[in-house]
Amino acid sequence: QAQLVESGGGLVQAGGSLRLSCTASGRTFNGQAMAWFREVPGKEREFVATIGWTGVTIYYADSVKDRFTISRDNAQKVAYLQMNSLKPEDTAVYSCAMGPRVSTVRSAYGFWGQGTQVTVSS
Repeated sequence: QAQLVESGGGLVQAGGSLRLSCTASGRTFNGQAMAWFREVPGKEREFVATIGWTGVTIYYADSVKDRFTISRDNAQKVAYLQMNSLKPEDTAVYSCAMGPRVSTVRSAYGFWGQGTQVTVSS
């Protein structure tokens, strides 16, 4: 089993930056892909970014490409999402997820964190 805990959310002005962290606990981490999704009320949870175990395979949603960077520290069991040039439309609850392979599909991930709120003011 594994638990994922996100941190780093908050309120930021448009154009600003935030770095989210996702810390994993438990034995189920080795070899796993990590991902970030986001959700706003009334909309489906959407894919943001994913990174494979070695960090070589990375995918981003088109809406965040060139602004967000996903990374990981396997020794510390942490995944990060560096968010730059934030826009009001980035406002959402951001959740991290863990699964056996990189995927842009929610169902590919079996472990989820509770989420952290990111609010971008205009």
